[in-house]
Amino acid sequence: MSKAAPSYVCQSCGASHNKWSGRCDACSEWNTIVEEQTAAPVAGAKGAKLPKGRPSRLVGLKGDNTAPPRLETGIAELDRVAGGGFVPGSGVLIGGDPGIGKSTLLLQALAALANKGERVIYISGEEAIAQVRLRAERLGLAESAVLLASETNVSDILATMGEGAVPAVVVIDSIQTLWSPVIDSAPGTVSQLRAGSEALIRFAKQKGSTVLLVGHVTKDGQIAGPKVVEHMVDAVLYFEGDRGHQFRVLRAVKNRFGPTDEIGVFEMSDGGLREVINPSRLFMGAREQATPGSAVLAGMEGTRPILMEVQALVSPSVLGNPRRAVVGWDQNRLSMVLAVLEARAGVAIGQHDIYLNIAGGLKVKEPAADLAVAAALVSSLTGNALPTDAVIFGEIALSGAVRPVGQTESRLKEAAKLGLTRAVIAGGGEASSVKGLTLKPIESVSDLVAWAAAKPA
Repeated sequence: MSKAAPSYVCQSCGASHNKWSGRCDACSEWNTIVEEQTAAPVAGAKGAKLPKGRPSRLVGLKGDNTAPPRLETGIAELDRVAGGGFVPGSGVLIGGDPGIGKSTLLLQALAALANKGERVIYISGEEAIAQVRLRAERLGLAESAVLLASETNVSDILATMGEGAVPAVVVIDSIQTLWSPVIDSAPGTVSQLRAGSEALIRFAKQKGSTVLLVGHVTKDGQIAGPKVVEHMVDAVLYFEGDRGHQFRVLRAVKNRFGPTDEIGVFEMSDGGLREVINPSRLFMGAREQATPGSAVLAGMEGTRPILMEVQALVSPSVLGNPRRAVVGWDQNRLSMVLAVLEARAGVAIGQHDIYLNIAGGLKVKEPAADLAVAAALVSSLTGNALPTDAVIFGEIALSGAVRPVGQTESRLKEAAKLGLTRAVIAGGGEASSVKGLTLKPIESVSDLVAWAAAKPA
């Protein structure tokens, strides 16, 4: 039998190296390579033969296709992100910053399921049972029939889950604490993460349980460990938020049984996480008084339209390189909008300090925010406040043209529902008429600058 040989594996990306080095050639991270023991050569290597397999039955594309059953937790925002509830037999990876509320949300979800009569298990590798019980008492969930265990050994965890009736949902908090006795490496390494996650997901597929894996994130906001863990699970959810705000956003970035880029909004309170049924009203804030540099954006998060406030501050700079501070938006996208304003509309804004913020701690990625950002910048530069009853959205091209964006009607309906009466949108798109809204089509950034810089009547 061949002897196990040492391997040097990057703990950031999972790449293997023949020898140790200070910098990983695959992901360029420093001091992430750790020596791990690899198993003996597997079948398929030189001198080994694969066992004879059996052919699988081939079927056509057409056939009976029933929707998978769903297990609803009763927490509407969580069920929405999961695609209508969790699918039995699926593996779900939930990541987020420390202290953001991952364990609190999952404990609330398990308590809701337990109150419906489902058998649920919460296995913590980071906290003792007494600590979990204290959190449950603080949240008012101590009477729920949630089964607890504190364990990190993968073999013991599998034995615990397989004992008695098959659980409907199992939470593993967290996968970075798992370790398998058959792998000679420390907990949290790539080998341990891969082996532990694979064993738990296999259990979910065989028994029909839903396994929720909690994962830590790196400083870049990515789930720590190799990407192969994200490929193995059926859904990947990110729990986002700023500790300076009480709002938390649960975002789906992968879902084999539902839409991606769907979000659920929660509010952190003394009694745990509460659902936010109408996030638009909260993210817009109180806007009774018009303020220069403030604009209302109608954005889309998955299938949900959300109104949010874009805040901009433009001030003369005394620095050779003016400062650009952006929170909640792409800084490269801001540089592009500033260049288009200066080159296509003649707005002298390049030598000013720019501060841009999306209120409420939200992160906006879609190009529909271009028009609202440009309007807020021009408003702050000129000192003219934009109308408080106007919603703005559209994409800006490098030519200076304003392009229409998708789901215009959904955005306009959300604006009308919250009492806005005017909408500044791209011209040339599909005609959308919503009762109570007056539309102002904008063809180019020059038209936008003329509208935003005009003195209010």
